[in-house]
Amino acid sequence: MPRHRRLRVISTALLALLLLAAALLWHNPYAIISGDFARQRIAAGLSKASVQIGEDHWVYAYNDEAPRNAPTVVMLHGFTGSKENWFPLARRLRERYRVVVPDLPGWGESNRIDDANYGFLAQSERVAHFLQAVSPDEPVVLLGHSMGGGIAALTAARHPDRVARVALIDAAGVRFRDNRFGIDVLAGRNPFAVHDEASLQRYLDTVFFDDVAKPTIPWPADRVYIARRTQDAAFEQAVLDRIGRSDERFLPGGDAVRIRQPALLLWCRQDAVIDASALALYAQRIPQAQRVMLEGCGHMSILEKPDAVANAVVELIERGRQR
Repeated sequence: MPRHRRLRVISTALLALLLLAAALLWHNPYAIISGDFARQRIAAGLSKASVQIGEDHWVYAYNDEAPRNAPTVVMLHGFTGSKENWFPLARRLRERYRVVVPDLPGWGESNRIDDANYGFLAQSERVAHFLQAVSPDEPVVLLGHSMGGGIAALTAARHPDRVARVALIDAAGVRFRDNRFGIDVLAGRNPFAVHDEASLQRYLDTVFFDDVAKPTIPWPADRVYIARRTQDAAFEQAVLDRIGRSDERFLPGGDAVRIRQPALLLWCRQDAVIDASALALYAQRIPQAQRVMLEGCGHMSILEKPDAVANAVVELIERGRQR
């Protein structure tokens, strides 16, 4: 084929691909973000699966390449978060342990049911069923961050047969020292609300302390993300009403006295969301817990200090474990 004809064919094919990509993005703009999430998952060495449990369709990332009989580590994300928040930690743990990282029902790629209850207690019951599905023969090591920490505390307290060890990381569920975030929540506001560029930046500045770890969301992904968060505003408010203002807001801390398993409490001193005073409050209720206070990070310790968090989790798992 002559060179000019080859160039014409290549140009035509590239144009067709660009038009196809434009059509797909027009139909589903969120594909920009979900495509990057898939890239992150693959880079972390994780596969993706799903399971139907009752009305809940769980989507989760996982890696099963750990040595035989290795513990299963399940990771629960926080409010407005998703399974992707855990990928740096999962990458660090996956060669030693089986890792399972779900989107909690209502969030991420898992399904959301109109008017369903997505508070601490309801989610902890869902998590107990999920643990039975993904690890039917052995109890798991359950990690929970922020809202996921409150859910993990309730699951460990109420379903000890499903949870062998538990880590509460920057966990919600106790009456910590007043800060701007807590005052706004009690006043009925959503401090995490995102509806424009300014509120997106405020959200990132609130949850991250380390500027180096703070993610950048380039155009047009930032517009897509803002649109999705704006669309989710009513759902976020309904969940926050339950976990931040209802009579169950301190239920995780109350039930924590029933946690008898080996435990880890990990915070960042500069956490502007769940103030670091929460660590001592949980420690009063879980005296056997290993306590770790990190410096130079905020609410997103699992992204800002993944090596330190991974080391603490490994210590929790290996302490006293029979090999």
